[in-house]
Amino acid sequence: MFGSPGMPAGMDHPLDMTRAFYPSVTPMRSSRGLALTHTSHGSPKSSDMKYLLGYSDELQNKVRALTDAGKLGDMLQQRYPDAHGVRNDRALYAYVMDLKNTYIRNGAQVNKVAFDSKLQVIAHALGQHTTISRVQGSKLKTKHEIRVASVFRETPEAFLKMIAVHELAHLKEKHHDKAFYKLCELMEPNYHQYEFDLRLYLTHLDLPGAKALWTA
Repeated sequence: MFGSPGMPAGMDHPLDMTRAFYPSVTPMRSSRGLALTHTSHGSPKSSDMKYLLGYSDELQNKVRALTDAGKLGDMLQQRYPDAHGVRNDRALYAYVMDLKNTYIRNGAQVNKVAFDSKLQVIAHALGQHTTISRVQGSKLKTKHEIRVASVFRETPEAFLKMIAVHELAHLKEKHHDKAFYKLCELMEPNYHQYEFDLRLYLTHLDLPGAKALWTA
């Protein structure tokens, strides 16, 4: 979704994205993390599609039809039947570092990785990469921390990986440009599809009476 289109093969649920949808998306990013809102080139959309504002009216209408029929959650559970097993900060650190050591060996050192209950979806943040600089003696020490919103402790691995990949990419590419998204797609070829499905899940959670689809 963010950046240039790169469609993964084998996507078969009714809302798989196509190249036709991508040109309408202009991401709006937080200066410190992965934002959840987008600007739209079309007419204003209602708040029920607030996580999909950058997508085409056609795609939003398909999602709205699923929510009206009460089928959005079922579709997501069918596509992603299981939650990941990363339950604590130690396991999250190991998970993220495995990705880093595979794809970004020469990137900056990551000093801390943690789930963060203060990173709320309503604050428009999925994850956050923070650089902390401190003077120690005559040297300036820099530490890098990655935080993931706690709501993603109990979701499919695809969602967790998408967030981890995005924040790791910032170790080498500070700006959300072509190089940044090329690195994201190198680490996870299905990056754009996973983000779209994650946004579908957030849309589901906003429905009246909706409950989490996956549990520990």
